[in-house]
Amino acid sequence: MTPLGQLELAAASFVGTHFVLSHPLRRSLVKAIGERGFLLLYSLIAFATLGWMIWAYGNVGPEAPRWEASPLLIVIGSLLLWLGSILFVGSLSKNPALPHPGAQRRDFGDPAGVFRITRHPMMWGFGLWALTHALVNPTPAGLVVDEAIFVLAIIGAALQDFKKRRVVGGAWRQWEGRTSFFPFGRGLAWPGTTPFVLGTMLFLVATWAHGALGHRPAGPWALLS
Repeated sequence: MTPLGQLELAAASFVGTHFVLSHPLRRSLVKAIGERGFLLLYSLIAFATLGWMIWAYGNVGPEAPRWEASPLLIVIGSLLLWLGSILFVGSLSKNPALPHPGAQRRDFGDPAGVFRITRHPMMWGFGLWALTHALVNPTPAGLVVDEAIFVLAIIGAALQDFKKRRVVGGAWRQWEGRTSFFPFGRGLAWPGTTPFVLGTMLFLVATWAHGALGHRPAGPWALLS
């Protein structure tokens, strides 16, 4: 098997085990080994397959990109990554998609902050990162990793909606009716001052560190270099 083929297998294993453990096998595994046992098993498999993917990516070696990252693509990618950073930071507080005891009996209320943009801000944060990376670093190996992260995030968000409708019931259906799956699907919305400021700081620091750590300049720093 070629190094790229091994990376593709590792990426498929990373995504596939996440989906299988999170959905069809979750209930039976929790019943058999308990919630803590399931979380331990899930974490071990996730780290193992992620480590395999990282190792396989490092074995591919230098590759020519499929296209050149023009200044326009860098600008588009930077804007997407900036939005993704804001969504991710905002998702860390009061996120209805995270486990909530008694969620079947609660009303999630009207969306606020980043949840006015999408009900899955964390997933879209990861998805936009993957999309940005694919735009500006389109090597064959890079595209395999980016596709894996994007599919895991966005398809995972759709599967999460399906599971929440079954587990949470009416409260989640009401939340879906007040929010959008796709960013800005219900119109432009302000993410809130704190997510905007902290997300912008994360975006600037992360893109600066990308170049400072010896990789190619990223984000606005790529345009200034």
